[in-house]
Formats: sequence, structure tokens, C-alpha cells
Amino acid sequence: MRRLPIFFVLDVSESMAGEPHAQLQRAMESIVEQLRQDPSALETVHISVIAFAGQVGTVVPMVDLMSFYPPRLPLGGGTALGEALDELMTRIEVDVKKTTPNQRGDWEPVIYLLTDGRPTDRTDAAIKRWRQHYASRAHLIAVTLGGAADTQVLKQLTDDVVSLDNGTGEDLSRFARWVSASVAAQSQALDVGKNAPGISLSKASDVGISLVKDSDAAPIDDQVVVFTGRCHRHKKPYLLKYNAVPMPGNFGASDAQGIYGLEGVYPLGEEYFEWSSESSSKASVSSDQLEGVPPCPHCGAVTTFALCSCGKLMCCNGPGQQTCPWCDANVAFGQGSGGAGFDVGRGQG
Repeated sequence: MRRLPIFFVLDVSESMAGEPHAQLQRAMESIVEQLRQDPSALETVHISVIAFAGQVGTVVPMVDLMSFYPPRLPLGGGTALGEALDELMTRIEVDVKKTTPNQRGDWEPVIYLLTDGRPTDRTDAAIKRWRQHYASRAHLIAVTLGGAADTQVLKQLTDDVVSLDNGTGEDLSRFARWVSASVAAQSQALDVGKNAPGISLSKASDVGISLVKDSDAAPIDDQVVVFTGRCHRHKKPYLLKYNAVPMPGNFGASDAQGIYGLEGVYPLGEEYFEWSSESSSKASVSSDQLEGVPPCPHCGAVTTFALCSCGKLMCCNGPGQQTCPWCDANVAFGQGSGGAGFDVGRGQG
């Protein structure tokens, strides 16, 4: 039986933290659950999952649908799209069987690339290699989540760039249904001996997925800012996520020097740093631009926004001496005076 290889290349950068990350996890589970109800898909579909943040990895090697179990998706800092494309091309070479004089190879692989931001690495060489050697023998569909994804870069990869405008849970549920239906239709056609019809985008609009046109404007930068801190008691990391607040006079758009409202604080595991880029962002945000400071998700300290002289954030329970969980220095915090703000290094998103 010839296989139908499906690759999911998923952006798990820190801008996806919180509900979007959980929704993406549920969408993967839903796709698999729905596909397993189709006998033709069970016969032909094989799935692999590649995750990318600042680092890239294949979290599920190519496996048949019945054996596939949706992985626990990681989270990291950075959006290494170029490296993700290199990993995808490597996996196609390794995992997709080629036709030889002695055997028929796999059907044309289908790739779903989901991202919500701009690349933080160089993509030119990987895109050129993709277009020269892979674009004609694989079908890549790029899916943007929210309004900050770089559609101009994605358009260099494929004409099939679609948008989930809000990236909400309902958007991802509709996306899961569309992917399941499209892949099932493809596998059913293959099952009765027809040529591979390809994944059709004609019905995507029926479930609220819009095709991105060449004339569509470039995305607005700085929609999300994130910061990483550590609990001063347990030394466990956490992530603070703020969303841009539209300012009057900007026609609903955000301003790079504007205000960011707190979305939430999320506990992290140490694996976050394994998936983050080794090069740190030089960008910073003033504390005056931020609205809302949550308590520590690990120990309940009243603020997660105390800054050590090493430039790292930690939680703090009020004035007094504390040991920095990053550099082990003794830090004396005084009573907040409500004076001038301070600059804090932000994550790459």
C-alpha cells in the first residue's frame, strides 16, 4: 500500500504561550481522532510532526495513523522558520519513499505549516532550496494564526497561504475539521485507484479560513511581547505575556511605542530553554508601557516583575533582601515609589 505522508510543521514560539498553545494541542488531537474514523485514511495516512521555536526538532517521526499519538508540544523563544524548513526537507528525504524500478514510492507528501509570527532566523537559503528541489514534489499549505505572521515570506514558499484571522479556539477547531476532511478525501481517492487529487482549498472559506492574496498588507509588528522570569523561592521559570492595546487614532492598529495589556503568566519547564534560540533579543520595552503585573505562578509572590542587576526578572514579595534565582546575587528591593519606569529585555516571540 502506497503511503500518504502528512507533515505538520508547528510554530511553538513563546508568542503562542497560553490558550493558543493549548488550542493547537487540541487541534492536533482532533485531527487524528477524526481521521481514524475513515477506513481509507487508516490504510494510507502516515504523520510526522516537526516543532520549531528558537530550536527545531522532529517530535514525532513518520508513523502510521493508528500508531500516531499527538505529542506534548514544547514551547520556546524564537521563530526559526529557516531551520524548520531545513528539517522538513531532511525528513522528506529520509521518510518519504521514492519510486524505483522495483517499487512504487509514496504519494506526494502534504505539509501543513502553522505560524503566528515573523522568522527570527535567516530564511533565504532554505526558501531557495525548497523552491528548487521540493516545491514541485510536495504540497505545502501555510496557515497563519492571528495578524502578525509574515505572509510575504510564506508567499515565497507557496501560493497556498491561508489565514485564521484571530487564531481562536473556534478557528483552530474549524481548521482541524477542514484538514481532516481534506486528507480523508485525498486518501479515499487514492484508495479507489485515482491519481492523487491534491488538497483543495476551495472549501476552506466555508469554515472561516481565508486565502491570503499577494496584495494583502504586511503584518503589524509588536503585537505581543513576552518576558521570562524565575521564582525566587523555587527557581522555576515562568513566562509573562502581554498583548498590544490598540490606541485611538491608529485605526485599530497597535503602536510599537504603545501600551501592552497583560494576558497572563504561565509556568514553564526547563525544556523551554532547550527550545529557545541561543542568541538573545536586544529589543526592550519600558515598564511604563505595560499594564498589569500578576503574582508568581509557583509561589504566589505578589509580583513577577522585579528586576535584578543581571537584567533578569524574578518574583518578589515586597521590600527586603532576596537572592536572584538567575545569578545568585543578593538583591535589596525597596518600596515602590511609582517613579520612572525601567527598560526590560523582551523575548523574541
